[in-house]
Amino acid sequence: MIIEALSVFPDVFDAYMHASILGRAQREEIFEFHSYDLRDWTYDRHRSVDDEPYGGGAGMLMKVEPIVHAVESIQQARSMPARTIFFTPAGTPFSQREAERLAGYERLLFVCGRYEGIDERAFELVADECISLGDYVLTGGELAAMVVSDAVVRLLPGALGDAQSSLDESFSASLSHGLLEYAQYTRPASFRGHEVPEVLRSGDHARIKRWRRENSLERTLRFRPDLLECAHLSHEELAFLETYCNREKS
Repeated sequence: MIIEALSVFPDVFDAYMHASILGRAQREEIFEFHSYDLRDWTYDRHRSVDDEPYGGGAGMLMKVEPIVHAVESIQQARSMPARTIFFTPAGTPFSQREAERLAGYERLLFVCGRYEGIDERAFELVADECISLGDYVLTGGELAAMVVSDAVVRLLPGALGDAQSSLDESFSASLSHGLLEYAQYTRPASFRGHEVPEVLRSGDHARIKRWRRENSLERTLRFRPDLLECAHLSHEELAFLETYCNREKS
């Protein structure tokens, strides 16, 4: 996979994209990352990427010409087409399912906005889709691009080393059906009166598997009950939740 980012501050990607799992994945050629300076596609002496919005209003707006010229140029540099993604509150909410979908593309190009926003014509001309990380405002799209890149890359074969790791995590549609991950523990078995559950130390893999699934259901009910509305639960699991609720009420 090839991941690219178009930004006014392309250097901000350097440390994160070359560290830890992402860095190792690049060294092992699981994916490539390239960042581009939007100002390289400006043609005035000030290298301007923003201007005042028509109709007035606070702040500056990113200009359409540099973005469109840059995206078209980056697209044409490789024979493989890139899925061009913008970040905006009007975009599709990002989720694990979205990460899994994006991991199916061979090339992604993230356009990182700044200032008060982007000229609407840029979306109309070169955006394949728009994504929203949530109902809050960031200074720029660079953080959003790194979040999405991280979530996507760790799904690529070989990126985590252990293929099961990405399956066992919260929100993985492959195993948990969108539930929170079960609680996990490591040594020591006892710390300040808090004990690791006996079942996890039993060596009984069938019991451990059942405990983890039930613990996942409990944690989801306690912390993110909204996720249960879309979860695919068996009759046995529904009965377990009902019993758990009744026990908590008593």
